[in-house]
Amino acid sequence: MSYRVGVDIGGSFTDFCVLEEETRRLISLKVLSTPFAPGQEVVDGIRELERRFGIRPADISYFTHGTTVGINSVIQRKGIDLWLFATEFFCDVLEMARLKMPDPYDIFSRRPAPLVPRHKVLGIRERMLADGTVDVPLDRESLAAAVETAQRAGAEGIVVSFLHAYRNPAHEREAIELITELAPEIAVSSATEVWPAVREYERTMTALVAGYVQPRVSHYLSSLQRALSEIGVPAEAFITTSNGGVMRAELGKKRCAQMLLSGTASGVIGASYVAAMCGRKNVMSFDVGGTSVDVAFIIDGKAQYGTGELVGEFPIFIPTVSVTSVGEGGGSIARLDRQGVLKVGPESAGSTPGPACYGKGGTQPTITDAFAVCGHIGQADLGYNAIKVDVDKARQALATIASALGLGVEQTAEAVIEVATSGTYVEVAKLVSRYGLDPADFSLVAFGGAGPMLACFLARELGIKEVVVPPTPGVLSAFGGLVADIKSDFIRTVYLDMEPTVLDRLKESYDKLKVKATDWLTNEQAYEGPATLLYSAEMRYRGQSYEIEVPFDESWIENGDWNRLIGAFHSEHERIYGYSDPASAAQIMNLRLVIVGTVPRPELPSAPLREAVPVPARQGRLFLSGRWLDAPLYERSELKPGHRFEGPAVVMQADATTCIPESFAADVDSFGNLCIRPTN
Repeated sequence: MSYRVGVDIGGSFTDFCVLEEETRRLISLKVLSTPFAPGQEVVDGIRELERRFGIRPADISYFTHGTTVGINSVIQRKGIDLWLFATEFFCDVLEMARLKMPDPYDIFSRRPAPLVPRHKVLGIRERMLADGTVDVPLDRESLAAAVETAQRAGAEGIVVSFLHAYRNPAHEREAIELITELAPEIAVSSATEVWPAVREYERTMTALVAGYVQPRVSHYLSSLQRALSEIGVPAEAFITTSNGGVMRAELGKKRCAQMLLSGTASGVIGASYVAAMCGRKNVMSFDVGGTSVDVAFIIDGKAQYGTGELVGEFPIFIPTVSVTSVGEGGGSIARLDRQGVLKVGPESAGSTPGPACYGKGGTQPTITDAFAVCGHIGQADLGYNAIKVDVDKARQALATIASALGLGVEQTAEAVIEVATSGTYVEVAKLVSRYGLDPADFSLVAFGGAGPMLACFLARELGIKEVVVPPTPGVLSAFGGLVADIKSDFIRTVYLDMEPTVLDRLKESYDKLKVKATDWLTNEQAYEGPATLLYSAEMRYRGQSYEIEVPFDESWIENGDWNRLIGAFHSEHERIYGYSDPASAAQIMNLRLVIVGTVPRPELPSAPLREAVPVPARQGRLFLSGRWLDAPLYERSELKPGHRFEGPAVVMQADATTCIPESFAADVDSFGNLCIRPTN
């Protein structure tokens, strides 16, 4: 028997989702994360899989893993001592940025301190013109002096980002060779290696974030590979990537920019799979872990992608699944501010010490403790018996706040849940307004350890008509890694006026991208199956400052179909902005190519619907709307397709708890999803 294993590391738990290849059976598991020893939780989980389910490490044929080590290094400012070598007289790129205030509604807002302070940005004498011709050759003495300065100061890494290198990277390549020769102990990379696109700040910032974390990511991945080998796992490790795909861990050591947002992207891919399975085209994914609430939109069955997503406080401009952190997770700490107002988060108890009810030494009240006090959790063990909920400790943690507010512990706990819901509501409302979406048109797919607890409360505030809870919601991000394809993005800046005379140049440039992409998939990923190529271009009307991405059909490029190419741009502009101007001149800035190698996907079993009222495992007491209520407690494993029941109720399972308030009813569909809808 062979097994495919997906792993996702969160702030509190590390999730495992296992596909038994012959039977297509899914197995899930959670173990506590070990932030003090990153990677140890993977080893612990594999050992636990063998102990509980008899899954031997030697039988693991495929292993994919989402990691937060890169993004955490940026958030915690624990990357390397990094320096930037820029073109002489162009050393203020980080301070200039895009000349935008972080918060236009706060005149006292400040930009975050840069990853590379100004005194560590050194100018190198060289100049490449916008057309790629050399104006000033690279001055090797200038470069050598800069290397010596960085060496004396103890630099651990250098990023080279020269003006117009996207057109001609010769100077960056020459600089890399000389730096490697003069200072082989220093990690060095160039901006065009990371993302060779026009615009100095965007290209430089992306390269700096990647360079800042690269040695730490490389060390982590090497440790992971070694640990898997020592424990007896023969499968090569794959890493989930920010664009919703996977790549070999060995390649991730060099291309770590592509995996900075890997965990959140995996969750959206898992939610997309669930949405397609149960026939929902428009879905809002709602991923609540121990630390954060992550929201993404799936429209017409497709996850949305974008650039400029934040890694900590800094944007990266490679394509990523569009995920926004909008609130606090289950481990977020409740407190009173100086004015005595109840606040929740953003500080989190994490997995160590964790919420007070975990009994691991935590004493500060969290959202999870509030749910424990209200009776929603504590009726069964959590995390596959990794946690035994201690309601008394949760009550003790909330008692101090309750006393200060002059409320009972239960009323305070419910207030914490309401404040957390309200904070998430405000941010989601901003998000849907920005994109011009109506929440009533979307189903909410709730997952993560705390997503199903909070989903109905948020849906009620937003006017969402349905909440979908997958069969194993607590490990959906790990499941997303199992169904993610091998995938990578390639870009080439051309900066051309869109006229019929440029068709040959477009075809030539796309052909070069195709060769590069195919080489990546077949040689670097050792992939031998069928591949899909997705063509697009970033275009704008002449005079506009920013572009839109326009999908192309490969045949339009091969056949030089000018009318379809330009027509696609006008149509996309009309769709996004509500207008287009076919009489105006258009420009094409960047050519984009995505290559996709498909992986085997599980065929989840379905069963016919047999309408019935399920029998609860037992009765419990829930505190809702300011009073205690008797409510049924259901075991998720006992709920079958066709079962229907009304709230208030709680559905218990090893990886998550689903809370169904009053005025909601739940149906179990043919795939075992809980479909929860308001009854009024």
